[in-house]
Amino acid sequence: MNYRHSYHAGNFADVLKHAVLAQIIIYLQRKDQAFRVIDTHAGIGIYDLSSNEAQKTGEWREGIGRLTKAKLSPDLKAFLTPWLEAVETLNPDGGIRHYPGSPKLARMVMRKQDRLTAIELHPADANQLRKVFEGDHQVRVIELDGWLALGGHLPPKEKRGLVLIDPPFEEDGEYDRMVDGLARATRRFPGGTYMLWHPIKAESQLAAFDKKLVALGRPRTLSIRLLTRDNKIAPGLNGSGLVIVNPPFTLEAELKKILPELARLLAQGPGAVSDMKMLVGES
Repeated sequence: MNYRHSYHAGNFADVLKHAVLAQIIIYLQRKDQAFRVIDTHAGIGIYDLSSNEAQKTGEWREGIGRLTKAKLSPDLKAFLTPWLEAVETLNPDGGIRHYPGSPKLARMVMRKQDRLTAIELHPADANQLRKVFEGDHQVRVIELDGWLALGGHLPPKEKRGLVLIDPPFEEDGEYDRMVDGLARATRRFPGGTYMLWHPIKAESQLAAFDKKLVALGRPRTLSIRLLTRDNKIAPGLNGSGLVIVNPPFTLEAELKKILPELARLLAQGPGAVSDMKMLVGES
């Protein structure tokens, strides 16, 4: 309950997570049928990068701050455009003061027939999130432990959708909790797309995490990782990863083109690299 994303909003981990999130939502829009986005650890929705918290760490300068100034290849620019346009919309006077968290970004990319369920456990954050979406009939904000949503809120009535699982990793056992939650959720809603975010630190149990995901055996489980520096020698947060179950069919090819460039642009030291592999293929 002590975690505050205000310190980390817009950092390199948000870059990967939010760019991919926007692209998955756009892919879902290829069909006219409505879908639902369920964000299990939603946060406060919009972050002020001029706040004391954001200024204290300055992490956003090494993430969104870099990319707004960088020269991007056509492929990377096309991939990042939906996310970057959302950031620009929140900052009509220029600059980057306001940054959209995952629920706000999802809402900005969605169509009028789509719906968002934003779940947040922390009472103050949930209240702030309600204010962000006050009067918006397409959004439901729920104060609840996000892990419980993987049972009670699935499947969505739309029968189509994306579930974002983005816990703060402040407690032990989060990797196991993700695998267990994914097992429950995919039993209830096997046709959904699932996107799980995780940090990469020197002490991260990534090999064990991969092994459990393979054992779970959900078809088309894609692992994406981006390191900003060598994870073997540097302390702290060195990278971040996404696990996507039932990803859009175009996503793997698109990421193959842009991940190495993204790793180079976001590098904070030697050893910056990207990696992607299909842990479980087609059934």
